[in-house]
Amino acid sequence: MDLFENLKIKVNEKLYLKDPETSVLGKKILQESILLIDEIGFENFTFKKLGEKINSNESSIYRYFENKHKLLLYLSYWYWSWIEYKLILATTNITDAKEKLKKVITVVTEKVTIDTNTEYINESILNKIIIAEFTKTLQTKEVDQENKEGFFLIYERIINRIVTIVNEVNPEYPYAKSLVSTIVEGNLHQHFLKEHLKTITDCGEPISTTQFYLNLTENVLR
Repeated sequence: MDLFENLKIKVNEKLYLKDPETSVLGKKILQESILLIDEIGFENFTFKKLGEKINSNESSIYRYFENKHKLLLYLSYWYWSWIEYKLILATTNITDAKEKLKKVITVVTEKVTIDTNTEYINESILNKIIIAEFTKTLQTKEVDQENKEGFFLIYERIINRIVTIVNEVNPEYPYAKSLVSTIVEGNLHQHFLKEHLKTITDCGEPISTTQFYLNLTENVLR
């Protein structure tokens, strides 16, 4: 998509000590951390292991990120910012509210493919990390303070952007926020289930996660 070529995602500055996108090493940290977290899981991921992967001292990574939690928050913020940009593109010049809602639900629930315009971010693998690890950024003792710092601003903005469209489709529906947050986060859960606990989800083949949420939304908002 040509419109992605000039995309510059701005991540909350409080999530890093030094902007990783301003140096070759920083971009390498982002690139290889995504691959390593996907390979061994966030629990087993350490800056020491990442340093070995990129042939750099562990201390050099700490110059960019305070800890691995902040790195995961950074990757999550980047991912949701990228999704927001896709939502904007998908709904540009669409005036029909129902059509807009179908578009945004498709964007947030469809299988992610890599966008080659950002060479050091593999969006497809990052999506797998978000599916497996995103709730770990939220379900912490520090979530309230981190929310005050704006670490989840982009996630909330996506949900509220979709809530606005739901209200256009059916202004009388009283649970728009709960519906949309259920779709956005529930989508991650359904993708997880279809990969690991297939017997307790209908999503997979031939029913996609997108089909499920489109059907759910259509029936709820009638």
